Order: sequence, then structure tokens, then C-alpha cells
Amino acid sequence: MVWLAATGLLAAGATGCVTVHGERALVPSVQRADATKALERFVRLTNEANTQLDPSVNTQAETGALGAIDGAGIKARHVGSPAGNPGYKPLVLTDSRLVVPRQRGWPKWFVVDTADNRDKDRWLLVFTRDSVAEQWKASYLLVVTPGADPRFATDTKGYAEPVPVTGSGLLLQPGGLGPAYAAYLQRGDAGSPDFAAGPDTTVLRQQRRTQYAPTPQVVTQFADAGADPVRYPPVALRLADGGALVFFTTQHTMKQTVAKGPVRVQDPTVNALLTGTPSRSVTLTYVSEQVATVPSAATGGGEVVFVDRIAGLVSATGQ
Repeated sequence: MVWLAATGLLAAGATGCVTVHGERALVPSVQRADATKALERFVRLTNEANTQLDPSVNTQAETGALGAIDGAGIKARHVGSPAGNPGYKPLVLTDSRLVVPRQRGWPKWFVVDTADNRDKDRWLLVFTRDSVAEQWKASYLLVVTPGADPRFATDTKGYAEPVPVTGSGLLLQPGGLGPAYAAYLQRGDAGSPDFAAGPDTTVLRQQRRTQYAPTPQVVTQFADAGADPVRYPPVALRLADGGALVFFTTQHTMKQTVAKGPVRVQDPTVNALLTGTPSRSVTLTYVSEQVATVPSAATGGGEVVFVDRIAGLVSATGQ
């Protein structure tokens, strides 16, 4: 992994200082000092939110898929521990490496590849903001094993190359990856034939068929969809082999209906997020963040390979 650091965004000319406008010019998405401050702020607010179990603090640090997942989790834990969690182990990030693209327009984003004090794996954090007036917030957090860091394509100054959501030259467009994955989960290769076998594809479909097979007592139904691209925008970086590393979001529901109610909900997280009365059924809604490698269409082959996927319960409804 290379260290990609941004240069200054101000240029001094003979007639004075000239501001380079990020909405028009091709500029680094962030300066190194600002990225470091954003990461420090994220760690501070994450520790505060998880110690106090305060979702409002978490909204200051996170957005997008990560914010939805963690926000719901903190809300659920607060129900069981309204006084907070003083035993929370503070997060510490080390050996943090910046992956900075050059971009035009907004939103702008960058990636941090970092070690943490949870385990030996590394985190890939995506930070984003919609204007200079906003704070940077983390929108994705996925995990990679040590030594499996992606090899990003870089220009002569060491900046990464962002990949557009359409017209990317990839096997699947980043903007279409979520809907394609949802179609695969629903219909397998008939929905989308481009996903490699693995825990998040073939194994997950098999688990749904076996673990949740219908019985005379309960029927389970699944629905999958690509997430709202405005609320959960995908981001992608070009890899050295011409493909891309794509962060994207999907939404999933699982509805369980019993032959004779009422439904007994035993999971404390589900109970904490439950609205409505579960007379005959409970519908669980999940947000899933994932990162995958997508090959270039020019290779004439290859498949989408998941690097990591994290799904979290965000709501539960009883009927």
C-alpha cells in the first residue's frame, strides 16, 4: 500500500493568491493535515458515542451505510443500558495510510487504510463530505486481512484514480453493483451471473434455503434491493490491474410469519428496535455495506469478488 498524501489547494501567482475551486478544478479530495484531523475526530466521537451509547453523537462521526448500521446498534444497546457502557474499550487506530484521489465537484471522499486495536485485520474507512462547510464523516468501514491490501493505480504524483459510477469500463458499473447483487441473491446466476462463489454469494443463498426453509409453523420471506444512491452513494478506486475496488450498499428484509400468533421475540436487539405489535409476523430490515473487486470489462472475463461484507439490523416491525 502506498502512502498517498494531498498537496496544497492554494496556488500563489505573480498577482497574488488564486484559490483552486474544488467544484470545478481537478484537485486532491483532501489535504494530508485535514485527513489526519478527520480521522482523529472520528476516533474521538466513536469512543464518546459508544461509551455514552448516544446515537446523536454517532451521527456527528458517521453517515451512509456505516452510520445507519452503527446508529441502530447504539440505539438498541442504549435501551438495555440507558446509563451507557463505561466498560467500552476505546478504539485506537495506528499505522494509518491515506488513499487520496483527485476529483472534480462534490461530494469529495478519500480512503484510510488503518490498523486498529481490535484484532490483526486492517480497516478500510471511506470519509466523505458534500461541501467545505461540512465535517468529514465516515460512510464505509470494511475489513481486510493483513497482506491483502488492494494495489491501487496511481498517477505520477501518487494520487489514486476515482472510478465513476457509470462509464467505468468495468464488468459491472459501480452504480449498478448494488441492484445486481440484490438480483443475484433473489435469483442466483439468472439474476446476475457475474459474482464469484463465496460466503456472501453462494453460501448465503444456500443458508437462506436451508436454515430458513418453510415449516408448518413459520414461513420466512426475503427481499433484497440496491440502496438509495443519494443516501448511500457507492465509491470506487481503480486498481493497478485495471479493475476497481468498489464500496457499495444494499438493503435486505426478512419477514417471518407464524401460523398462529402472537410472535415471541427473544432477541434483545430486535426488541429494542421493534415497532408495531407482532401478532402474526415480524419484518427485519438490514443495511449491508460491502467492498468488492470488479474486473475491467476489457479483460473479457473475471468475476466480482467480495472482500468483506457487514450487515446490520436497522429496524424491526411487528404486524
